[in-house]
Amino acid sequence: MASDMDTLLSARALMGISLAFHIVYVAFGIGMPFDIMVAEGLALRTGNEMYHQLARRWVRPLVVLVAIGAVSGTVLSFELGLLWPRFMAFSGALIGLPFWLEAFAFFIEAIFLSAYIYGERRLSRRTLFLCTIPVVVGSIASAVFVISANSWMNTPAGFQLAGSEPVPGNLSNVDPLQAFANPAWLHELLHGTLATYVACNMMIAGVYALAILRGHLTEYNKRALTLVLAVAGIAAPLQIFLGDFAAVSVARLEPAKLAAMEALFHTTQGAPETILGWPDPARGEVRYALEIPRLLSILAYQDPNATVQGLDAFPPGTTPNPVLTHPSFDLMVGLGFLMAIVVIWFWGLRWLRKEVPSGKWTMRAVLIASPFGLIAQELGWFTTEFGRQPWIAAGTMSVAQGVTPDSGIEAVLIAFVGVYVALTIGLVRLVPVRAPDGGRSALQGGPHGSS
Repeated sequence: MASDMDTLLSARALMGISLAFHIVYVAFGIGMPFDIMVAEGLALRTGNEMYHQLARRWVRPLVVLVAIGAVSGTVLSFELGLLWPRFMAFSGALIGLPFWLEAFAFFIEAIFLSAYIYGERRLSRRTLFLCTIPVVVGSIASAVFVISANSWMNTPAGFQLAGSEPVPGNLSNVDPLQAFANPAWLHELLHGTLATYVACNMMIAGVYALAILRGHLTEYNKRALTLVLAVAGIAAPLQIFLGDFAAVSVARLEPAKLAAMEALFHTTQGAPETILGWPDPARGEVRYALEIPRLLSILAYQDPNATVQGLDAFPPGTTPNPVLTHPSFDLMVGLGFLMAIVVIWFWGLRWLRKEVPSGKWTMRAVLIASPFGLIAQELGWFTTEFGRQPWIAAGTMSVAQGVTPDSGIEAVLIAFVGVYVALTIGLVRLVPVRAPDGGRSALQGGPHGSS
């Protein structure tokens, strides 16, 4: 039993580390192509060469990030088969389709990204801009397909169990398309994809805010900062509304996850919204929390008197751990609001002063908030995954049922951590925060905006 438990913990740790690492590159792999497309579009529309210089400079780190993301994604595909063979044997006929389609989406993205990179002297500016569109479409399509597979794990659909055990021989009425468009897919897709635009653009904004704080108040840096904060300025507030839509969907589709997210131990009519605090499962309460009466019932069911199921409404051993899920959810939401405040502050000053705000406090706020998007994205993934436990396919197959029966995962875990450390060191060297030519980052232009 101890050996089985060690294997399960090691497999979960290895998969968790791999995904946490990969998510960072996903954010840039989806967010940066959109920025490049917008910059090239502005260059065509305005005739301002600086936007083209922005796009050409941004494509350099994008190539490195996409390459490392491809490596980490390949590692994940091997881990699914090696660590979770029972799960893949059961679910392969259902979630194999989105994984297969994701490969085609990546090929499309890679082909047109190559055309954009190597066509600088051979293609017209209009053709270069047109090349960026399939790159954006391919990156979004990759998210569409991968999120479909993950959302299926939260709301399994497209099959019936002919027997009591979740094994391939017991599947009947298999419908891959229904599995693809499972109930949780839409809200996870919208919320998860938009999160990448927030995370990517806030991080890039921090680079330019730091440059301005160091005295590089160039037209190039101001235009770059304005462009990425324009994308973040739309995405961050919109993410709050989509987050509400996602929470309403979770309340309907995954009530146990909602109870863990809100640390609601007892089924309650007119349930309060619990903000912060530390869940205490032994006492069935949340310590040091701020409660807003009836707000959870309003948010989840648009009814202040609605009954919200607590963790006590489900059989013991089948519910997520609120100690892990509730803090992850609260921090994600809090960071989302902080980023929205920062971008609204920036654009409020931009509107009032009719110029790009470059004051120290504004730039410091942008710089401090710049990693919040990536952190919130990781926390959102934690919320999704912790909130599904102890299931690998909710209500159908437990994580313990899906894991490999083989031992020795601990050694693989140590080896792969070493690989991820090496990849990170390589990334830092290839996309330096400080370049050798006077302190500019790999994203910044020359002193007068040249590339």
